[in-house]
Amino acid sequence: MKKSAGVLIVGVLFILFGVWQNLSQSSVSSSDMRQGSGEVALPTETGPQVGKLAPSFTLETADGTKYKVGGKQDKPIFLNFWASWCTPCQAEAPDLVKLHAQYKDKLDLLAVNVTNYDTKEKAKEFVKQYGMVNPVLWDEKGEAYKLYNGIAFPTNILIDKNGVIRELFIGLRPPKELEKAIEKVID
Repeated sequence: MKKSAGVLIVGVLFILFGVWQNLSQSSVSSSDMRQGSGEVALPTETGPQVGKLAPSFTLETADGTKYKVGGKQDKPIFLNFWASWCTPCQAEAPDLVKLHAQYKDKLDLLAVNVTNYDTKEKAKEFVKQYGMVNPVLWDEKGEAYKLYNGIAFPTNILIDKNGVIRELFIGLRPPKELEKAIEKVID
């Protein structure tokens, strides 16, 4: 009798667990549906991962113009962390110049020089050598790079207009792959 009571209790627990799972999934689905008109609920957690809100920071360009990353923006942001001595960054620079020219009306391409791993003089030479006309920001203490758990150059992050990270690319990627990701975020 005790053995069958134990089996019965385990069976009831499994049933309750199944009901709880179904209720959890249906409440998520109905909250998504409540957004209406195709909107998707925004994440509430900030972090350097796809699907989370982009960590916020403000950096300046050489002429003192300030740019803020994080939160809602007028356009999606392509964030590029680089250093002048980085061979993959050198290989990627011409492609980023072309991407900026192609998407400048629909996308902000921000090149963040991680200056604590570089010097401003060398970074300015790099910018001139590759004809970069997009905003070049100075991360003099490497704080923005740390916010994004930077581990390698280049690191590229694609952030949508709502401030949500949609793509994270560590290392050199083919320009077609970057372009495809940009097209998805712009649409």
